[in-house]
Amino acid sequence: MKILVDIKDSKAAFIMELLNNFSFVKAKPITNEKALLMEEIKEAVENVKLARQGKIKAKPLNELLNEL
Repeated sequence: MKILVDIKDSKAAFIMELLNNFSFVKAKPITNEKALLMEEIKEAVENVKLARQGKIKAKPLNELLNEL
């Protein structure tokens, strides 16, 4: 199982040391940018699921491409 935890910078070293003391836990820090990207991808996947279920209306492909 993977868990994303948001920790204050002042407490991060303590939490990392604590987690690394457990043989069954592998912990590594990620950047704020990577955490944000992961959240945005998760939201996008959820939106696709809702669109497929007909709960929200999806944008046409041309409209999406124009945004790029």
